Amino acid sequence: MARAIAMEVDGHLRLLSAAAHWGWEVKWPARWPELAVAAPPGTPVDASVTVQHLARTEVDGWATSKVRTVLDCAASLPFDEALAVADSALRHGDVTEDDLVAAADLASDAVRLVVEHATPLSANPFESVLRAILVEAGIDMVPQWATTIGGITYHPDLADPFAGVAVEANSWAHHATKADHDADCRRYNALVTHGWVVLRFTWEQAMFAPQEVVDTVRRAYTLPAIAA
Repeated sequence: MARAIAMEVDGHLRLLSAAAHWGWEVKWPARWPELAVAAPPGTPVDASVTVQHLARTEVDGWATSKVRTVLDCAASLPFDEALAVADSALRHGDVTEDDLVAAADLASDAVRLVVEHATPLSANPFESVLRAILVEAGIDMVPQWATTIGGITYHPDLADPFAGVAVEANSWAHHATKADHDADCRRYNALVTHGWVVLRFTWEQAMFAPQEVVDTVRRAYTLPAIAA
């Protein structure tokens, strides 16, 4: 549908519509087709239309180019949504960190913040959003930090290895099988019994209760084992 409307008005998919076109996972899908056009369409269309001049290098087929899409999302969307897009683009191998850094050289602070924190290591938008919440709260954590315990290497979703705090994104969508559940329990137990404080958050908490996430992580840093 979005592409058909873009063709109708000789426009290009942009923002989340372009991200969907490229097959990237996002926090929320576009509520309506998002289009860039060179001139306002002559008749109303069922889409969000932005008059935007795009250079030939900034479009690819019926969508903004992959790098342009990441930068536009970084400039226009809330930080957590934009970071989910950037992480997904990197995870799919459709852009590189060097591509984004070079393109963001003269961009706004909001764009540079997204580029600075974007990583292919986040497995899904849930993890991206969880990390974005903590970044905005000034809590710096490393995605997929590797720590070896008893000869087995574990990768908490987010970790502060200096404080020994790990944050896990627990979702039925990504941890639904018995094998997944068993692995989660083993990782949790191994980390806790070797001195880590492990916090586990649900998808609903990350998406709808970000302050609860921040408050819980901050309280973890006040525990005697961490604060000492």
